[in-house]
Amino acid sequence: MRTAIVVGASLAGLYAARELRAQGFDGRLVVIGAEPHRPYDRPPLSKGFLDGTADESQLALTDEEETAELAAEWRLGTRVRSLDARGRTVVLDDGRTVAGDGVVIATGASARRLPGPPLTGVHTLRTLDDARALRAELTRGPRRVVVIGGGFIGAETASSCVALGHDVTVVEAAPLPLTAQLGPEMAEVCAGLHTHGGARLLTGVGVAGLRGAPTARARGSVTAVELSDGRLLPADVVVVGIGATPNAGWLAGSSLPVDDGVLCGDGCVTALPQVVAVGDVARAGGVRAEHWTSATEQPRVAVRNLLAGHTIETLRPLPYFWSDQYGSRIQFAGRRGDGDTVRIVDGSPDGLGSPAGGGRGEGLLAVYERAGRTTAVLAVDRARPFMKLRRGLAADRAAELAGV
Repeated sequence: MRTAIVVGASLAGLYAARELRAQGFDGRLVVIGAEPHRPYDRPPLSKGFLDGTADESQLALTDEEETAELAAEWRLGTRVRSLDARGRTVVLDDGRTVAGDGVVIATGASARRLPGPPLTGVHTLRTLDDARALRAELTRGPRRVVVIGGGFIGAETASSCVALGHDVTVVEAAPLPLTAQLGPEMAEVCAGLHTHGGARLLTGVGVAGLRGAPTARARGSVTAVELSDGRLLPADVVVVGIGATPNAGWLAGSSLPVDDGVLCGDGCVTALPQVVAVGDVARAGGVRAEHWTSATEQPRVAVRNLLAGHTIETLRPLPYFWSDQYGSRIQFAGRRGDGDTVRIVDGSPDGLGSPAGGGRGEGLLAVYERAGRTTAVLAVDRARPFMKLRRGLAADRAAELAGV
């Protein structure tokens, strides 16, 4: 292989570039990124960066020394239009092409938006530019903030807004936020962090639309969120956190199968020769996992298979994610099933959070079980015992895959 192209310059793309060099590829390496920024860490955008406790320099994922060692051609602020029928030539928006012998697709995902005309004061939070715009607005004095969506991004953003002194309401269409990830019992427990932290949580109600008032500019300014039950929530700032869609539209016509992400096997190998996919855009082994750990673990296996020319290694990691909300850290590892039972083994739901939302409570540790076996573990402010149980789950998973 003489030329390798990495399409996507965020976390998964950077890790793919690192793996290419680490695994011995010494040819031409081209990294194409739609954003103008060097690779940066996204999790802090809704946390430390938004509340002002971290600056942009702390988001950087690489430095000048590593950049020099990678010896890559960085084409930032460049969007891709398509992948040609042969599968290894990338067509850029301006019509130029970049031909290679292997392609890593790492284009990530984009935030979903609400239908309707754009309004000033309505934000998503997925990119550095998104975070810059929201951060600037939140520093203009007290605001009435409505966060639409109680998932991780929504909850973390709400927590940061509370910390900045804003009046915050979280709207979640489901009966409870995070039920799909945590199950109903623990979702109800973790939902209490909003109340303890100082935000209002409205559940079981959708959003019918946004209300706006005209301004001197062409765009109107948001004034309220209209709920599906007819209520109006006054709002100066609205943050839409209703999930993300994989950035795979540019692959239309490439003959590469796409269905809620790029379809690939457990080794991240796609149906096209010498093309692999990693990160939020990859649907590997039937699963598309929008987690930091997937973006950092998949590139090693994907690059190994890319350089080999076929699948020689697969990856079936133990899912893991974390979230920081209202001064507490939620950690989850494992594969919870709908029929699993959950048992609190340490701490208590009564000890979660604090009335001021600025300190850690007692926390808790819970295990999910099925047929006498632990399938997953959840911790709130119980990092040390959580890591012990996570290691045990990982060992059990490895033994299962090895057929022991």
